Amino acid sequence: MRRGPGDRVWDHGEPVLRAPQPTAPIGVFDSGVGGLTVLHELLVGLPQEDFLYVGDSARFPYGDRSAPQLRSFARQIADILLERGVKLIVVACNSATSSAIDDLPLHVAELGYAVDVLGVVGPESNLAVAQTRNGRIGVLATSATIASGAYERAVLAADPLVRLTSVACPQLAQISQTGAPITEQDVELARGYCAPLRAAGVDTVILGCTHYPFVGALLQRLLGPQVALVTSGTAIVRRVGHALALRDLATPRTSEGRYSFLCTGDASAFAEIGSRFLQLPMGTVDHVELTQEAIA
Repeated sequence: MRRGPGDRVWDHGEPVLRAPQPTAPIGVFDSGVGGLTVLHELLVGLPQEDFLYVGDSARFPYGDRSAPQLRSFARQIADILLERGVKLIVVACNSATSSAIDDLPLHVAELGYAVDVLGVVGPESNLAVAQTRNGRIGVLATSATIASGAYERAVLAADPLVRLTSVACPQLAQISQTGAPITEQDVELARGYCAPLRAAGVDTVILGCTHYPFVGALLQRLLGPQVALVTSGTAIVRRVGHALALRDLATPRTSEGRYSFLCTGDASAFAEIGSRFLQLPMGTVDHVELTQEAIA
């Protein structure tokens, strides 16, 4: 009998968490194609593992959503991944991580699953603190991420002496999501976002949205070659590897794993734009339907 995400296993009146299998895929989700930059790093760093990616493109962007909305969205996407038997969930979206990373593991456990949930904010912050030379770090992120204070908490927890300059970039993600060529107007928009970081003298900048690596070359030019850019993908791979080792969930496979895609919006558009982010063949992208209540 197949169990859905709302079913639990009980033993003498107590819920028993169902342990995943090492051969199961790793689940990754984001608000759109941006999280494919994270998936790319995971595919390169953990090539034997299977992955299932969900892009919630029907509700893109997440950056201007409220925290309660983001927690609800994260729960709904986690349910989709759990129904398909994932062994680990990576919240590749910085906005969703900032608002839902404390809530989502509780939700997963309440459903009866012993599945770890990892977000990108903590690993990215730790990497930035390790890389900075002058103790001045910048963050470029969505409005929702900046408002949450998640990076400020994570960076200062790693080093309370670091000076953090945070800049909300409400329009930067759209540049990459549409797949349109970068225009002079886009350059001026990015220049305005980078100005406070240059004024603060930062030597390390966290790209606090998975869509931003698409404009990484532009940001590097505007910030200068002396500034190190820290992305979610490079930061999360080691954390995922540690989690799999700790839980004895690393796949026994020695050959290349498989990867597949679901999206809540237009599957053909997702595949067309997503291939440039993934830098690997996309294959088929399947549409997954959200309820009308969930779409709001």
